[in-house]
Amino acid sequence: MDERQHEAQRLMRLYGLRDDAHLAFWKQLDTVYFLRHEAREIAWHARILHSRFEQEEPLVRARLSESGEGLQVLLYCRDRPDLFARICSFFERAGYSILDAKIYTTLAGYALDSFYIYIPEQHDEHYRDLIGYVEYELAAKLAESGPLPPPMNGRLSRALKHFPLPPQVLIRADDKQKLHILSLVAGDRPGLLSRIARVLSHHGIAIHSAKIMTLGDRAEDTFTLSGAALNDPKSLVRLEADLMETLRVS
Repeated sequence: MDERQHEAQRLMRLYGLRDDAHLAFWKQLDTVYFLRHEAREIAWHARILHSRFEQEEPLVRARLSESGEGLQVLLYCRDRPDLFARICSFFERAGYSILDAKIYTTLAGYALDSFYIYIPEQHDEHYRDLIGYVEYELAAKLAESGPLPPPMNGRLSRALKHFPLPPQVLIRADDKQKLHILSLVAGDRPGLLSRIARVLSHHGIAIHSAKIMTLGDRAEDTFTLSGAALNDPKSLVRLEADLMETLRVS
């Protein structure tokens, strides 16, 4: 962890930050944050948030990913149970795919979430315009306090209509017995990720990270979770049943 922090500080100096600019912000973070994020991410977060980590309005910043495909999106706002579902809904309605997510809550109760999103080739906007759109529109959506928008009901592909993929749900404790790993396999369709997020939120489950993989019409998603329901056998059975039902929805 110390090595990552030192490398992040070196990168922050390249950004032109004072050597002590990050200190107040870093006091809001714990060991989990520094273990979960790479030095480049830590430095980028500090550059953006070192003077804004106490603001109440949602803050969204985006940049071209290091691979050159898609965007890396940083979101910072007061945490709330339905936050991940709202973010997924925004990206799904915009036609963008979430490939990876790191979900973190600061010691002061702010969500500090990072997403890697893929923009299909049919979206031919200039990346500068795309970044501006994501930053403004997502922040505006997160500032709203109304109910979640209804799930998308996009059409299933012809292949899935004729050869439906039986859903699979597996929840197990991680190696340290502190968190749980949720593995899902289902037929991919618009709105799938936000539907999953709604079920987890309903059961009081917190999402710490998400790996999203789509192979043709097959979605294989993995989430790292925590929550009281995961440690109660009856609640766990209900959660698994609700996830299966959600994955079966056509």
